[in-house]
Amino acid sequence: MRIGILSYHFPPEPAFVPGSLAEQLAARGHEVRVLTGFPDYPGGQVYPGWRQRWRYETRSERLTVRRVPRWSAGDASVRARLAGWLSFAASAGTIGRGHLAGVDVLYVHQLPAATFAAACLLRLLGGVPTVLHVQDVHPELEAQGATPTPWSARVAAATRWLYRSADLVAVAAPGMRDLVVAGGADAGLVRLVLNWTDERLFHPAEPTREARRLVRGDGRCVVMHAGTIGARHGLDTAVRAAAPLRGTMDLVLVGSGPDEERVRRLAGELGTDNVRFVARRSPLEMADLYAAADYQLVMLRDLPELRGTVPGKLQAAFGCASPVVASAGGDTVEIVERARAGLSCPPEDWATLADRFWLAATIPSAARVEMGRRGREAYLRDMSLRGGVDEVERLLQEAVAARRVRRPAERVRRSEPRA
Repeated sequence: MRIGILSYHFPPEPAFVPGSLAEQLAARGHEVRVLTGFPDYPGGQVYPGWRQRWRYETRSERLTVRRVPRWSAGDASVRARLAGWLSFAASAGTIGRGHLAGVDVLYVHQLPAATFAAACLLRLLGGVPTVLHVQDVHPELEAQGATPTPWSARVAAATRWLYRSADLVAVAAPGMRDLVVAGGADAGLVRLVLNWTDERLFHPAEPTREARRLVRGDGRCVVMHAGTIGARHGLDTAVRAAAPLRGTMDLVLVGSGPDEERVRRLAGELGTDNVRFVARRSPLEMADLYAAADYQLVMLRDLPELRGTVPGKLQAAFGCASPVVASAGGDTVEIVERARAGLSCPPEDWATLADRFWLAATIPSAARVEMGRRGREAYLRDMSLRGGVDEVERLLQEAVAARRVRRPAERVRRSEPRA
């Protein structure tokens, strides 16, 4: 097939799903054309060595990646995010009609940031069969607690239109199914496709000396959170939970994000010398850093839309055979508990999380290894790259076949005389 992929983020950003999907589909013999922006996540500034311009395309044997300009200002405000989304939609609409002309099917890695661009392309491409892979069910500006605005209503309306226009809607977590159906999707066209991680980066490893230096403290148990420090993660809860456990465990936060300054300030106010911040590291180092820690922390705030979300750091932890401490609700906790791959507690409950941190520190090393092994088994069984790509490829074929069946039927209905 000739497959188009629309994704707001794409490697070298940590966009494992669309990146590896494009590579794997091309390796299977499909012609793949990607439409994306220039890399700026998570800092909001275009990566060093990159310059936004209109004519930028990379090609391999069956994979073409076309990048288009978008607004990147490093500002986490709602206005800045909307500017990025709208500028990407304008650029994608300008370039996408030519770049994606003639594709058999379109795969959309569906984040709120891609909503306007996806709606624009579906109209321009004249009804190309489409599979939406939904990653987030509510606009980010509402999920972070912003007051609803006319713009958030426009995002929601465009999302509803996409749900109804797509041939198939894949959801990245079981709990998303009801949410997308409530948002306008046909229940009979919704499928579950769990995300995977970049298996070249996240795998069982032995920690290097440098990784131990960055992560390990004075022999205490280390719980590590790796990734974006954002409002939806609620890491202030983790800092409050770690504060009374000085001398028992260390909380290590690796990464950066819009909430970093506030979380650092709270750690300073509480005098938490067992909370340490490590600057964002290269993805190539992550497996070593995971191996140097005792547990990976997976956190989501207590928001209705996040109960149907499985954050990518869970797949990364499972892929690395790292036991997990999960402070979340819904699907995330259910997956951890079903796999028996760590400890869990309700979201935004610092006292209960402190209890889990204390319990994590008392669990013997052999039991931790066993939890990590079970998580790795769950990843290979339910979330692997190969299994995920198999399912997406099948959905793309199903969307094309269904459209071919519908078109003759629609022509027959149009030709029938009216009563």
